[in-house]
Amino acid sequence: MKKTIVLGVIGSDCHAVGNKILDYTFTQAGFNVINIGVLSPQEDFINAAIETNADAILVSSLYGHGEIDCRGLREKCSEAGLGDIILYAGGNLVVGKQDWKSVEQRFLDMGFNRVYPPGSAPEIGISDLKKDLGIE
Repeated sequence: MKKTIVLGVIGSDCHAVGNKILDYTFTQAGFNVINIGVLSPQEDFINAAIETNADAILVSSLYGHGEIDCRGLREKCSEAGLGDIILYAGGNLVVGKQDWKSVEQRFLDMGFNRVYPPGSAPEIGISDLKKDLGIE
């Protein structure tokens, strides 16, 4: 049975190219991808995950405000009954050049399972997701 993931670009971000690439690569890897597109508030990710009984939520952001846009997402997932859902974030998540380890730690502290820096190959996320969902 295919695992379902919710994919989208959070906040006021309208960068669509990376979203389409991720949709394609995760679909080709055998996932059922629910792509909520760009300019998506946290609630859209959560509602889509509930409606589709998703196994993971993948959040991307390219305009640098991902850290602000992602704050509280884990708590909202828990409140909605999605406490165990896998949360990934990736892209240009912060403004300016910041030490990646400290950026990653802030997202892990926010409850994300994995965090990816700008330019990460989709195959890395696919491999990690298969491990995290126990399908490898």
